[in-house]
Amino acid sequence: MAENIAGEIQVVLFDVGGVLVELSGVPTMLAWMNNSVTVEEMWRLWLSSPVVRQFETGRATADEFASQIVRELRLPVSEQEFLTAFTAWPRGLLPGALNVVRSVPAPFKRATLCNTCGLHWPRVMKEMELEHAFDHHFASHLTGKIKPDEEAFLDVATTLNCKPSAIFFLDDNTINVEAARKFGLHAAQVKGPAEARAALITAGVVVADPDLPV
Repeated sequence: MAENIAGEIQVVLFDVGGVLVELSGVPTMLAWMNNSVTVEEMWRLWLSSPVVRQFETGRATADEFASQIVRELRLPVSEQEFLTAFTAWPRGLLPGALNVVRSVPAPFKRATLCNTCGLHWPRVMKEMELEHAFDHHFASHLTGKIKPDEEAFLDVATTLNCKPSAIFFLDDNTINVEAARKFGLHAAQVKGPAEARAALITAGVVVADPDLPV
């Protein structure tokens, strides 16, 4: 995505983990799996796991999730060890996260689309102060819809009453970006606030300002 699309865009849609919030989950999972898979392979296993999908759409308890995922991925930890580590995966806002969100001007709507759960979402919203930085939130455990499924993107477009092509989506995961583009969204893969800001500038949503901290 290397073009000015601001004239088409009504909604700027942010993923949270990896874009705005630092996560410890990927290195932890890779270490548990003895680095036998790549990051991309790990994500495919995670996003296609039945119990992950159940948990992150609010259809499984934390204990059920921990029990099944430890067995499914043959992780060398107890269920409680996994759950303790998993709960702490969101480490805090990445530097400049709130700045890049606030740099998106009116009349664009700001929204989040996040695969998450009841263990992480309250911390992200309250402790990390993202709740009031956006106009809308689409959290998988509350909507029952999960990326990269088409219905997750359809839910955003339907709720916000816009065409998919009026949405600019920022996500750190290749699988989700490809799925969003397939559904008709404009999408860019970004890791962290600096890359998010650069993508917003390229898209024409945000005007470059060398004095603005990222």
